[in-house]
Amino acid sequence: MIYALPLLAPLLLSYASCNAFKAPGLRPRAAIRLAELAALASILVALLSGLVLALYGPGTSPMIGYGYVALASRLDLVSLVMLLLVSFIGWVVLRYAGTFLDGEARQGPFTGWMTATLAAVLLLVQSGTLLQLVIGWCAASLLLHQLLIFYPERIAARRAARKKFFVSRLGDLALIGAVALLAVAFQTGDIATILLDAQQGQGLPLTIAAAALLAVAALLKSAQFPTHGWLTEVMETPTPVSALLHAGVVNAGGFLLIRFADVMLQAPIVLAALVMVGGFTAIFGSVVMLTQSAVKTSLAWSTVAQMGFMILQCGLALFPVALLHIVAHSLYKAHSFLASGSAIETVASIRRPGPITIPNAKAVGRAFLLALFIYAVIGLLFGFADKPPQALALGAILIFGVAYLIAQGLADAAPWALTWRTSLYAVLAATAYFALQKIADTLMHGTLPPPPQPGPLEWTLMLLAVVTFGLVAIAQSLFPLWAYHPAAAGLRVHLANGLYVNALFDRLLGGWKLPVSASATSASVKE
Repeated sequence: MIYALPLLAPLLLSYASCNAFKAPGLRPRAAIRLAELAALASILVALLSGLVLALYGPGTSPMIGYGYVALASRLDLVSLVMLLLVSFIGWVVLRYAGTFLDGEARQGPFTGWMTATLAAVLLLVQSGTLLQLVIGWCAASLLLHQLLIFYPERIAARRAARKKFFVSRLGDLALIGAVALLAVAFQTGDIATILLDAQQGQGLPLTIAAAALLAVAALLKSAQFPTHGWLTEVMETPTPVSALLHAGVVNAGGFLLIRFADVMLQAPIVLAALVMVGGFTAIFGSVVMLTQSAVKTSLAWSTVAQMGFMILQCGLALFPVALLHIVAHSLYKAHSFLASGSAIETVASIRRPGPITIPNAKAVGRAFLLALFIYAVIGLLFGFADKPPQALALGAILIFGVAYLIAQGLADAAPWALTWRTSLYAVLAATAYFALQKIADTLMHGTLPPPPQPGPLEWTLMLLAVVTFGLVAIAQSLFPLWAYHPAAAGLRVHLANGLYVNALFDRLLGGWKLPVSASATSASVKE
């Protein structure tokens, strides 16, 4: 029964949610306080679960139900990390929302929907059965929909919510199909048993089809190209919702792939597709992000790119690194959204060591050579021989991003302070990558499978990814040299609109012409 301890977290939040719905009106202080306490208690539950895991090892609680129709809590390092992450971000967001929405007429229901969404996500990440996985997956999406339409008079918010609803239902169908195939292939609904049998190579060939459907569900959940448009349009929702997305909601696709890592390894062609889709989404999102002038919209495009990079890591079978990426990105991006209101003042007050410099082609070339040299030296210190080729390729991609910073410091007009700072950042970034990658692999040893030895297809994709990301980094570094060319101005306009992919997706779905209700009309007149 000790493995049922994590179930207390969603139960506490569900109780707080019901209480919040019963507290309409202005400033429901007691309901907000109870929600914050429930989130804080869920952190305590996660910490106690970690103690149970340390003392007794991983395990699954007794089934509530029978056969395939059963619920259970799975406690291992993957679920523990996600429990801590979701609980902590949820507590921070609820505290922020209590002040952010102070005086809102519907603050009680907002708090109720938010705590209910957190409860669903906590139920998802600790799923020990296929049924619980589906319930948590679908419930989190449906409850989030209510937060996306919190301001129903905002047409743009309703449009984004409807688009998200459509994409999510396709993802739900893909997950249900994958779950059905897994249940047939392994004759059980227990996830731990499925993963253990998958390690032995059982379940083929149904597991290949299941892996393909799991990949589709993950791509749709994590806003991958070309279904990313809803994520860049949900900025009409209250800011706490944007932060809440990073508490196991938009990154649930990565969690799904990590949870079923042993199944995904049975389908190399599916992993290859994840590398291509995730890599392209990462490049596309990061390039478009640079053209956005609004802070929250830029952060949304950054999330698209980061989710693409997460999918790329899963496609490379670097599942421990992908889990680490989920944690780091969730904490960073949730903070970024909550602090977006003061971002402009913060950036303006930063002390700079000198004027903005524009590196020429020679400086960019030196920067990339220096970045690769730093990467090679740090890699040798950590031991290249112990690293899988996939991890080395991923590190090379990351160091290209650092090379862009070094190029600013190597420009002819750059002061010495900027040069040594950017070089120091490059050393720290390379060191942090190898150190964190080693820590993640060590902690997850025995919980997540190591990446397999790459074949010709994997080598080709890794080479293509490294070359592509390198060329994009070089183009980004050289862009200031031709930024004022008329062609560059036109390109910037197209990129700022996301190359109109979202508009094409809208047209493919038949458009999103929403009727303006009488209440919405009156609300807009009052504004």
